[in-house]
Amino acid sequence: MKTAVRIGGACAALLAVTLTVPTASAADRAEPKDNTSLATVDVAGVKVDSEASDDTKQIIAADAGAATAAANVCGSGYTISVRAARYGTYGTTYTWTNGKVTGDNAYYDRPICAVFFNDTGSAHYMYLKLADNYTSTPDVSDSGTFSSYAGPVYQNRGYCGTAYSNMKIGGKNVVDNYLQVGACN
Repeated sequence: MKTAVRIGGACAALLAVTLTVPTASAADRAEPKDNTSLATVDVAGVKVDSEASDDTKQIIAADAGAATAAANVCGSGYTISVRAARYGTYGTTYTWTNGKVTGDNAYYDRPICAVFFNDTGSAHYMYLKLADNYTSTPDVSDSGTFSSYAGPVYQNRGYCGTAYSNMKIGGKNVVDNYLQVGACN
């Protein structure tokens, strides 16, 4: 478990990332050759899973720059927003996929990245856990005192998993929520 305070340079880097719009590669622009690709819609210039909730689409539309920053934190290729949840004025959790299939099940077996952004402007204890839909796979998590974000955390087959976000201020839970990743039953 790492414990760190991300301030100064990390905030400046995040601001720079927020202003950077990722460009799609030729592979991203190519038409799918099979039925394994997720259908997406454009929301304020961000690719969003067409089955994402209306809340997710509203969060993306309200601050596409923050959503783009979250995708950039996840790394190259994570360009499709799967789900997002805003927790009052405290934080926002984003989940992303790269559109690939990593196993036999084209629906469940998609890599997922999760990031929990701190929207308070101050460093607080944050915890982010990502679980996939398979009981044999261990959960992955990140925790510590962060001023910018917890994560990124990854699951190789996480499309139907859950992201748990927790934030404490003064020892009190102000965020304590589960987010269903993907449009799953």
